[in-house]
Amino acid sequence: MSLYLDTQIVLWLGEGRTAKLTPAASDAIESSVLEISPMVLTELQYLYEIKRLVMAPLALLDQLQTQIGLRLSAHSFPAVVRTALFETWTRDPFDRIIVAQARSDGYSGLVSADGKIQEHYSKTIWD
Repeated sequence: MSLYLDTQIVLWLGEGRTAKLTPAASDAIESSVLEISPMVLTELQYLYEIKRLVMAPLALLDQLQTQIGLRLSAHSFPAVVRTALFETWTRDPFDRIIVAQARSDGYSGLVSADGKIQEHYSKTIWD
C-alpha cells in the first residue's frame, strides 16, 4: 500500500528540511512506497506562481522521484472526487482532495503536519 505525502511535507523534503519531520513521519517515509495526489502538484503550482516555491513543481517532483522514489498517484480521479464529496470538514479544496485521495486509495496513510487533517483523517501520520 502507498503512503501519501501532504504538500508541506513535499516542500520540506524538496528543500532538505527533514529535521522538521517527526520521528514517526520520517520512519514512515523511509519504509514506504511514496505517492502524492495530483492535487499536491496543483497546490505546488499555486505556490510557485506566488513565489513561495522557487522550483517548478514538475522539477521538484522529478528531483524527489530520483531521491526517494516519489511518484504521482494514478488512482482513479472519479473515485477521489466521489470520496471528496463526504470530506465536509474543510472548505480548503486542496486538503479535501488530498485526504480523499488517500482515503479512496485503500484508506492509505497520509503524512501531514496539518492539525485539521490529523483531526479528521485517522490514518494521518505525524505524532
